[in-house]
Amino acid sequence: MRQKNKYKKFSVWRLLKRIVLISFFSSLLYVLICKWVMPPITITQLSDWISGNGLKRDYISWDEIPANVKLAAIASEDQLFPVHTGFDWDAIQKSIEASKKNSSKTAGAGTSTISQQVAKNVFLWQGEGVSKYIRKIPEVYFTKLIEWIWGKKRILEVYLNVIEMGKGIYGIEAAAQNYYHVSASKLTRSECAQIIACLPNPKLYTVQPMSKYVSWKSRWILKQMNNISDDKEIRILIHL
Repeated sequence: MRQKNKYKKFSVWRLLKRIVLISFFSSLLYVLICKWVMPPITITQLSDWISGNGLKRDYISWDEIPANVKLAAIASEDQLFPVHTGFDWDAIQKSIEASKKNSSKTAGAGTSTISQQVAKNVFLWQGEGVSKYIRKIPEVYFTKLIEWIWGKKRILEVYLNVIEMGKGIYGIEAAAQNYYHVSASKLTRSECAQIIACLPNPKLYTVQPMSKYVSWKSRWILKQMNNISDDKEIRILIHL
């Protein structure tokens, strides 16, 4: 009987080990493929399509994405993007300290870098509550992988192609066509800021018709774009 139980434990351990190894190598392979090929679909895009919101997207290359869109994204979402290693530890620490003072705040809220957002949007899933905490460990794993394998330029390129920018609208090209009826390359500086302004919740903070939040946030983003446009690392990254 003992020998039988021992064999069962060994079999379960061997199965778990096999699952971990397969998961690791398959995820690594997919990250490598996505270094050169845009993700065919993401869980967020698929769920949006299934829920009836449609799926509008048109992936474009790095060179087709205007510098003002890249600058607006960095100015709004992650001003340390060119220099951090995937995580903004200072912001995380401040968030943890704030959560200790106010238990209604969630530690780490609002501290996601562009790299973390790409890891979540491309390889994982959205969601709050329990699913958010389940997601955290693989999010760290994928964030570090894309930082090591893709590099900043590719991360920002994928981000601006797959991020949700409205109900059923994904990526800057689809957003430009939908909101302003032009290609992304024809967007004005203000239009770039307005689209990026919706990112915290693009279904709630609408670009057209322009919500009060987008109106305010886009003006803030334009000011931030001016403030960081002379930063050496940012200029090198986005070719300003």
